Amino acid sequence: MSDVKKVSDNFSVSGQVTPEELKQAAEEGFKSVLNLRTPNEQGVLADEQEHAEKVGLDYANVPLQSNSVDEELVAQTLWEIDKLPKPVLFHCGAGLRAGAIALIATAIEEGLTLEQLTVKAQEIGLSLEQPHLQHFIQKTYENESVDD
Repeated sequence: MSDVKKVSDNFSVSGQVTPEELKQAAEEGFKSVLNLRTPNEQGVLADEQEHAEKVGLDYANVPLQSNSVDEELVAQTLWEIDKLPKPVLFHCGAGLRAGAIALIATAIEEGLTLEQLTVKAQEIGLSLEQPHLQHFIQKTYENESVDD
């Protein structure tokens, strides 16, 4: 699993995973997988939950759109994250939604400032312009400056 990026001790992100990568994730100590893909996306692993559970991973799927923010689905995602055993491997098609949601969960869990969030985003190569992350930043840090 060479394309996995660690966001925190609890959260890592990846693009679409294969059955073999789910097995490898379990062997590497992941306890859960959170799939953020919608069922109609190209390249979706239709029986992913079965593959994940077969290798001992807890599984959740919250179908987030890549280009728009649905606050109810984001709230559901954060609720799922809270109840999943850690560490969690988040994934989507290319890792952008997964990276944004993992950063949001990390920011909440660790109480990150905007500056710390910005540094983490840079570390994993994620643009702060990703819609889910941008929405979170606007709602959470609107009165905080990066220079604080």
